[in-house]
Amino acid sequence: MELSFRPQLGLVCVILLFPALCNCQEYFTKSRATYYGTPDGYGTPTGACGYGEFGRLMDGYGGRVTGVSGLWRNGAGCGTCYQVRCKIPKLCDVNGVTLVVTDYGQGDGTDFIMSPRAFSKLGVNKIASEEIKKKGTVDIEFKRVPCKYTGNVLFHVQETSSNPGYFAVVILFVNGKYDLTDVEMWQKSQQRWEPLRRSYGAVFDFANPPSGEILLRFKAGSWKLAKIPANWKPGVTYDTKVQF
Repeated sequence: MELSFRPQLGLVCVILLFPALCNCQEYFTKSRATYYGTPDGYGTPTGACGYGEFGRLMDGYGGRVTGVSGLWRNGAGCGTCYQVRCKIPKLCDVNGVTLVVTDYGQGDGTDFIMSPRAFSKLGVNKIASEEIKKKGTVDIEFKRVPCKYTGNVLFHVQETSSNPGYFAVVILFVNGKYDLTDVEMWQKSQQRWEPLRRSYGAVFDFANPPSGEILLRFKAGSWKLAKIPANWKPGVTYDTKVQF
């Protein structure tokens, strides 16, 4: 009797591919973490993601931000969230810290270079956190988790923009576990969507944007639509009224 394994093979393929499609990470990965210094313990406004002053706090995360190296992925890692916990008995909190990627950084074989505020959350209490901080670099384990920003998605028009002529935007506070992969602009004259270029980090740009209102769609697992008014200005932040 001949047996067919095709249905079973198809099921195996779905099981293997599903985590890659949804960016699920159920298990922790071992690595190392350290921290950088700032006067107030928050993040830096000069992070490579291009978040500016937003990168100091990140909505709902209170300055628990980090630079990454291998997780950077040419800027696709910007705005993603991770649970990180250290493994020193009696010092490390079992849940560790949940933080946001806002910068790129390498050092001493680490995957995470955290803000002081984020690093301090690794300990079970203040005294333990000080002991962990003295070590400088610690062994950790991490996994990706859904981002849980408290507000709507924001469009911040970069200061380098010029109306008309050049448009650059950073998209902030995208909830969930998906990367922000694509941003497109509606070209009314041509009746089609045109992709924006990832300039650096989380900044997308477009040369010679259409005059008037700008309609954008952006993809983080699913597509969302939002508008920027015709009189948009560099340095201004616009609330999309959209959430993931």
